[in-house]
Amino acid sequence: MQLVPTQTTRSSELAVQPRQRWYAAVATYVWSGWGAVASLLAALAVWEWAASRLGPLALPDPLAALQSLRELMAEGSLWPDLAATARRALIGLVLSIVTGTLAGVVAGLSATASMAARPLVTVVLGTPPIAWLVLALLWFGSGDGTPVFTVFIATVPIVFVAALQGTRTLDAQLRDMAKVFGLPWHMTLVQVYGPHVLSYVFPAWITALGSAWKVVVMAELLASPDGVGAALAVARSQLDTAAALAWTGAVVGVLLLLEYAVLEPIKREFERWREQPE
Repeated sequence: MQLVPTQTTRSSELAVQPRQRWYAAVATYVWSGWGAVASLLAALAVWEWAASRLGPLALPDPLAALQSLRELMAEGSLWPDLAATARRALIGLVLSIVTGTLAGVVAGLSATASMAARPLVTVVLGTPPIAWLVLALLWFGSGDGTPVFTVFIATVPIVFVAALQGTRTLDAQLRDMAKVFGLPWHMTLVQVYGPHVLSYVFPAWITALGSAWKVVVMAELLASPDGVGAALAVARSQLDTAAALAWTGAVVGVLLLLEYAVLEPIKREFERWREQPE
């Protein structure tokens, strides 16, 4: 007697398949992280070797920097300054993502807008961030406005160019198909342009995140009374190289956590549409 699967059985099997694919994707992603761990261990080994040659004043070893990081945590000064830096970096980054993505899509849809925006992007990219920082100091003073503006102006061209290229390189057949079927403009933008543009702008967002962290620390070093940049200025004035390395390691650690634990899995999920069907 042959058993015929019921509708409930089929529904259960369909529900299990995406869950199994998600588990497999997580396991593959975690396993692929061994290469990143190996590179970090190699960097620590080089650091240890260089510290043994240069001495503790020029370059303390990793254990000394770790001890200094523990002292900062015990004093309670680590998390408030990290939070201030993260707040400024993320505000500037979100502003650049929203502005750059929208402006890039508009410029990609219009040849006139693209030509008009090209010299502006060149000017912004060609101006050093330190110049924007000096101007921001004159405009906003020593507050949150200066680092936020500096992060925004340094990262928005990265996002803009990616959104522009993503919009302009969409397959013409897809655009023609949307016109033939009479899709509304908002559905065309979301369902036709959306996946393709996201595959371009999401890597740009990750690149902009790294630039935002570097720029915000530089801005705080010169313009803010708190944050990681201000703490680095104090460490420099006290010739405390271990503390400077501890703050640098904390910033890099937060950046790695955001990129590999949050953004990279989301990026892989966005790019699943590229996978060929079996």
